[in-house]
Amino acid sequence: MKDYQVNNEGYYGEFGGAYIPDSLRHCVDELRENYLKVIESPEFKEEFRKLLRDYVGRPSPLYLTNRLSKKHGCKIYLKREDLNHTGAHKINNAIGQVLLAKRMGKRRIIAETGAGQHGVATATVCALMKMECIVYMGKTDVERQHINVEKMRMLGAEVRPVTAGSMTLTEAVDAAIDDWSKNSADTFYVIGSTVGPHPYPDLVARLQSVISEEIKQQMMEHEGRDYPDYLIACIGGGSNAAGTIYHYLDDERVKIVLAEAGGKGADTEYTAATISIGKDGILHGFKTLVMQDENGEMREPYSISAGLDYPGIGPMHANLAKKGRATVAAITDDEALEAAFYLTRTEGIIPALESSHALAALDKIKFNPDDIVVLTLSGRGDKDIHTYLSNR
Repeated sequence: MKDYQVNNEGYYGEFGGAYIPDSLRHCVDELRENYLKVIESPEFKEEFRKLLRDYVGRPSPLYLTNRLSKKHGCKIYLKREDLNHTGAHKINNAIGQVLLAKRMGKRRIIAETGAGQHGVATATVCALMKMECIVYMGKTDVERQHINVEKMRMLGAEVRPVTAGSMTLTEAVDAAIDDWSKNSADTFYVIGSTVGPHPYPDLVARLQSVISEEIKQQMMEHEGRDYPDYLIACIGGGSNAAGTIYHYLDDERVKIVLAEAGGKGADTEYTAATISIGKDGILHGFKTLVMQDENGEMREPYSISAGLDYPGIGPMHANLAKKGRATVAAITDDEALEAAFYLTRTEGIIPALESSHALAALDKIKFNPDDIVVLTLSGRGDKDIHTYLSNR
């Protein structure tokens, strides 16, 4: 059996590692030396689980769809991360990392955000735990995710718009890393996805793995077995997908389908289909697949969804795709919008644009009547209402 987990050096196959300047070495080493000791301690686990239950509202439901299942001729369950406090899976990771930061003696939290869900989640936890919070966000995303920006400010966070480059998630990450390198003594950088230098991809995946842990239990309750035939999730950096598949990585009875942002088409200049067109490269401190031009320079990503607008992919997912463990579908903006409106009108659930990419992937697969599918609905669509209204 192949092993798809991270190794001791922080690599998933050939992807991952920590490619960082000397200015960040102390920050990353301090985290690497402490994260497992803290998050595997009984005291951390008890507090983390209690907050997930009483504050977040976990476990999130596993809902058997009616008309969606009939459309595709199989059983399709939705893992309802959209019903979490703050409206997405991001809160799982934010609580875990801020708890870790407190135990490491940090007083100041910084984060980056694209769609704003990670920023809102981090600001929420900082308000709860009396921590200073600064969120970096590309100016483009500040404008298209105005409601989430105001939520962060209402929660007491300082939102710092980033005006470099395309003014989206990539530049927000750059700005947060720069801040961290200059203020490491009292600052903890809460990364929102399974990206960045080791140990971040592993840390985020472990904190989000509560999703697949619950899926195993809920599948047993619903179906009398603890695994589905398919797991489907959208990928930008890849945190909701990592959480969805974590406990199934080495179980090859389960097919993994990852839906990335095709934008206006993977063969156009307007795409964020990293796995489909990316090449090996270094991005934000780790080796992965990166969208590059003919000169090896990073290409600007494009997606209708701010949360998928990233030119790379987490090393776990790059490895799964390269080894054939996961099937990857590049979903266009139009396909995601169509899937969003279908779910809204047939199941009464308005999904986030990110999640809509996973829903659209259902149309790429021919299912058998006895197949059981679990698709993670990573977030709810409140933040995307303006986009939906302008495209209906």
